[in-house]
Amino acid sequence: MAKSSTRRTLAAGSIGNFGEIYDFAVFGFSVPVLAGHFFPGSNRTAAILSTFAVYAVAFLARPLGGLMFGMLADRIGRVKVMAMTVWLMALGTALIGLLPTYAEIGLAAPILLVLCRVAQGLALGGETSGTTSYIIEAAPSDKRGQWLGFTLVFSHLPNAVVAGLLIALQAVGSAAYTEWLWRVPFLLGGLIGVVGFWLRRSIEEPEEFRQAARKNKLDSPLRAALSSGGLKGMMHVIMIQPVYAVGAYLLLGFMYTFLVRVAKLQPMSALLSNAAAVVVLSLMLPLGGFLSDRFGRKRVMTFGAAWLALGAYPAIYLAASGTLSGAMLGQILLAIGLGINGGASFVTAPEFFPTSFRATGHAISYQISVAVFGGTSPFIATFLTQATGTPFAPALYVTMIAVACLIATQFVPETRGVRLRTSVEEDPHDARPAALHDAP
Repeated sequence: MAKSSTRRTLAAGSIGNFGEIYDFAVFGFSVPVLAGHFFPGSNRTAAILSTFAVYAVAFLARPLGGLMFGMLADRIGRVKVMAMTVWLMALGTALIGLLPTYAEIGLAAPILLVLCRVAQGLALGGETSGTTSYIIEAAPSDKRGQWLGFTLVFSHLPNAVVAGLLIALQAVGSAAYTEWLWRVPFLLGGLIGVVGFWLRRSIEEPEEFRQAARKNKLDSPLRAALSSGGLKGMMHVIMIQPVYAVGAYLLLGFMYTFLVRVAKLQPMSALLSNAAAVVVLSLMLPLGGFLSDRFGRKRVMTFGAAWLALGAYPAIYLAASGTLSGAMLGQILLAIGLGINGGASFVTAPEFFPTSFRATGHAISYQISVAVFGGTSPFIATFLTQATGTPFAPALYVTMIAVACLIATQFVPETRGVRLRTSVEEDPHDARPAALHDAP
């Protein structure tokens, strides 16, 4: 593949990831102020829990969005679906920035907030599988981890960008931010969607997908995904994904509120420490992808899960210290293990499926895993902290999930260097040439 084509491919996947996760990050970082505007009352903890419940609503919509857009991606192509999802996410995010508050329209305010989160969830559900399928099908077979890892940098950097943006807005004045400046990051999400669409409008379908479409035109990608071969692949995804889902959404959607409310860290310090950890996570993801191309997917996923199992308690202990250095170091400990595990697991998951229904099979299993484990992790972590009276309770949850996934990973097939299949019947280990884009 020519260098210019490679750059276009990576840029198209990266900008979509940036826009989609930026929109989710804005909501996660805005939980404290959203709680005050959409769930007023004397019980601050109840308002925070209600807002985290709304945060989780988008994850319940993700499997539906993944299924709907995944089937479309297998039927009409990856590129068209990538354009649809970036528009839907931008619309849902911009509308949050325009919503009237509970004080202005009463109960309708949180209802409209929920509907916007549903739109975000549908979009992200389709974006993840569509873009992931597009990247690994366009990449050379020995660099799929590296290529996907590069795009994943831009699916996590938005958290640091949002943190920096909120620091700048709050520097204007905490009263102004609480009153109306909180809307600005949401409105910017709409503009990012426009840029993402512009970059994606000129890219072409991967040759891998075009070959599979000519050879295996499926009437129902869903029926194929639910066949015995497809179900096996989906089970493998569910076996490896929860550790990253729980850890990542704990870091991205819970830690800021935890640092402010439990560790009593100043909001600026909490944002700064979280942003630093997210930058580390972003840089570790391509390293995890590179290592998985070199040493194997299972070895790298196992190492990352073991790191999290051993490091979760020290990480939360440091984060709860109430100091900027402790918060930063604790979150970076989580970020290192997450980046190593995630860099390998993100490329492994779609490799379990043939090209003809890759987006559908990946979407169902990945989004169910993220919805069940990721979307609920901030709520569970907050609940455990309140119920047990100890700030270290979330560490036990991360450790249990990490150990379970570490064991489960040993029972999934190794996919490094394995040729992508076009159908379930095709043997990925046969000696036939790989797709045209793999040729030197």
